Amino acid sequence: MLKCSFIEGPILHRLKYGKGRGQNLAKAVGMKFNKNRNIIDATAGLGYDSFILASLGAKVTLIERSQKMHELLQNGINEGISFGGEIEKIINRMELLFGDSKDILPKLTPEVIMIDTMYKERKKTALVKNNMRLVREIVGPDTDYIELLEVALNCAKNRVVFKQPRYAEPIKDIKKCSHQIIGKTIRYDIFMTN
Repeated sequence: MLKCSFIEGPILHRLKYGKGRGQNLAKAVGMKFNKNRNIIDATAGLGYDSFILASLGAKVTLIERSQKMHELLQNGINEGISFGGEIEKIINRMELLFGDSKDILPKLTPEVIMIDTMYKERKKTALVKNNMRLVREIVGPDTDYIELLEVALNCAKNRVVFKQPRYAEPIKDIKKCSHQIIGKTIRYDIFMTN
């Protein structure tokens, strides 16, 4: 059964050992030195990237259009607030919205927009992690990710960060990204907009 939790499991390991602002996610959104960011996670999913960014001092607005995923996220947020302590402080820097980011983004004034769509089905024999398979079953494929990226590029004051597998094909029909941050399995394509 799929559950969103910020008080147990891999997210706590990532929180404790994630290399702080030195990790690729933080670099991609521009959180170097003491620079905090106002970030919109336009494809919230289970909210783990948003939680990590909030733990580093960012104010993060999560947008989720799947009713089921939104409910799971809200439950995880409520659980984290009830847990109290440092987890509650982190979650207090997160705001969850329900709806389609393509409609919501133009009404906001985002500094940084992060997009992490459902990746295409893997061709390799190794399967993706169980949680991600369950998320995919709930949200389905993100067939409109290019439209979302176009909206984001028109709305972000500083940058748009597009997270995808390291060896994913470049996005056609979109301007070339300004630069990339490449990890072992993940690539962040960064589009500077200022």
